[in-house]
Amino acid sequence: MRLDLRRAEHVDSPSWPAAPSWSPSLLRAAAQAATAQYRADLAELVSIDSGSTDADGVNRVADWCAARLAGDGFSVSRLRTEPVGGTSYGDVVVARRHGNGTERVLLFAHMDTVFPTGEAARRPYRESGGRAYGPGVSDDKGGLLAGIAAARALDACGLRGYGELVIALTPDEEVGSPASRSHLAALARESDFALSLECARENGDLVSARKGIADIRVEITGRAAHSGIEPERGANAAAEAAHLVLDLLELNGSRPDVTVNVGTVAAGTRPNIVPDFAELSLEVRAARLDDLEAVFADIDERAAKVKVPGTTIRTTRHDVCPPLESAATARLAAAASSIADRLGFEVRASATGGASDANFVAACGVPTLDGLGPIGGDDHSAAEWLDLESVPSRVALLAALIADLADPATALRWDLVRGSDDDE
Repeated sequence: MRLDLRRAEHVDSPSWPAAPSWSPSLLRAAAQAATAQYRADLAELVSIDSGSTDADGVNRVADWCAARLAGDGFSVSRLRTEPVGGTSYGDVVVARRHGNGTERVLLFAHMDTVFPTGEAARRPYRESGGRAYGPGVSDDKGGLLAGIAAARALDACGLRGYGELVIALTPDEEVGSPASRSHLAALARESDFALSLECARENGDLVSARKGIADIRVEITGRAAHSGIEPERGANAAAEAAHLVLDLLELNGSRPDVTVNVGTVAAGTRPNIVPDFAELSLEVRAARLDDLEAVFADIDERAAKVKVPGTTIRTTRHDVCPPLESAATARLAAAASSIADRLGFEVRASATGGASDANFVAACGVPTLDGLGPIGGDDHSAAEWLDLESVPSRVALLAALIADLADPATALRWDLVRGSDDDE
């Protein structure tokens, strides 16, 4: 996952009626019974290095997951990914299990981590004070295993009311899913609901909204000249870049929750030459797609109005990730809150600045909810942790949500979710 800005804003959700299709006590017991196996599985997975660009390591995780899912009665396939920009990535694992109903529910998680090869040996899996530690323990191996455990809990309770339960495991989420995005989007488009297995926030919140992100490259072309003899013949690209950086930073807060960061600046080759070239790399984040597109327009407008005569500016947008907006998640967040009440605990949903594959999935038009793994924190650091005590309750919550999505007796159906969101 991209760097999380760690600023959460709570989002109010509409109330949601409870569904009668499952017993809280039985589901809690099934989730609790799955915990010992979950912990053993977590220790195994964390011991496998699987950095995003370590295709062999990611595929070892894929081998492990495919075997576990096949053993649990899923039909498992492997989708090869194509190299992107000269980099090879691992496979996508797709596991399917048919039920007795009509709704197709997609669970998705990622197998890759941000850590280099050898990190699992340097920081082996350990448990202390009710928490598990190790590379990828929360992001996202703990979430991935919650999906497998929830499927087992459903089976143990005889809850097979879904039409098809699909579990998709991707190899490259931590670098923006360049190789797997099209595969995940195809699965999303054929699904009625999609549940992301990223772990819950440190305070236990689910994720109801994530900012959209765009990486933008800005190239400024000027005209070189000798800085001592005839500087007037030059057009200083570095000077234009300096003006531009300040103008771009003024876009911060120009619309609600918009951030613009100029991350790198480069210009020129020698101090005695008027630089004829400069380059900026910047990142734009926004909570709403309309605002993201408006900032793009603002940047393009500024690029067309240079302040240093003789310079020109060219902007190129790379890797645009749409926002996960609360309109796509509100009804599912309300359902999850209602389910948690029945299970005996409270859960809320909040917005965050970081992106995940849920952004892309929701953009396909399928109702989506994120943060359905156990509680974890300090992702992307040596202090990363997973709250083991949260595992049974979060597995039960996930399993019950799947059961409610599949139950024709509940109002939680695609047509009603879509209609409710359109009315809000």
